[in-house]
Amino acid sequence: MRLLIVNPNISTSVTALIEAEARRSASATTALTMQTAPFGVAYIETRFEALIGAYATAQVAAEHAPGHDAVIVAAFGDPGLAGLREVLPMPVLGLTESALASACLLGQRFSIVAISQRISAWYREVVEANGLIGRLASIRALDQPLAGIASVQTDHALALKALCERAVAEDGADVIVLAGAPLAGLARSLRGQLPVPVVDGVSSAVRHAESLVALAPGKATRGSFAPPPLKPNAGLPEAIARMLARG
Repeated sequence: MRLLIVNPNISTSVTALIEAEARRSASATTALTMQTAPFGVAYIETRFEALIGAYATAQVAAEHAPGHDAVIVAAFGDPGLAGLREVLPMPVLGLTESALASACLLGQRFSIVAISQRISAWYREVVEANGLIGRLASIRALDQPLAGIASVQTDHALALKALCERAVAEDGADVIVLAGAPLAGLARSLRGQLPVPVVDGVSSAVRHAESLVALAPGKATRGSFAPPPLKPNAGLPEAIARMLARG
């Protein structure tokens, strides 16, 4: 089984965090291909940055998805996920949707712990788009400047754990979802230290991807996730134009 994992931001240090957790989570027979966005921002924090990340991810997927069994969009918020499901013949998964699916199998209400206050409103919209707003207990986030995106886990370890504990004690969370690729692997470190289950988007996406590939559900040819209709286009990267030409 071959999984393509795309980091929609330009931080290769974050790609390394994603890869480390993905390799810890994947089955021994699963091969991983890691790719980092060729353009964009250091980390996605706003709706507009997510728009840029979605286009970067589309370009990477168009170039590298052939030959893989599934594609993972490795940023919380899942930029471009629904659109990629229209054009790619294999399962496409995102960190948010995968983590929320895991959380819903572990408890009734979940809280999201994030690295930035600015992200909170957009994350709430993403949860609502997934039809799970009624199960969201809270979104809690760091309110301190980030010295480095790849060192968030170590720089703010105590604060992140405290946010998780408050989400349980004050918000009634049954499950904690650690949001964002910069927190990849933190759930593994916190296991046993919190009174409720804690889930990670990277490990959830990898395991759900393996399950979907094994289920072999097929690709939609009708409905809202059918491939886009053929039509004239201009100015697109060659790989994206080629992907659209497949219909």
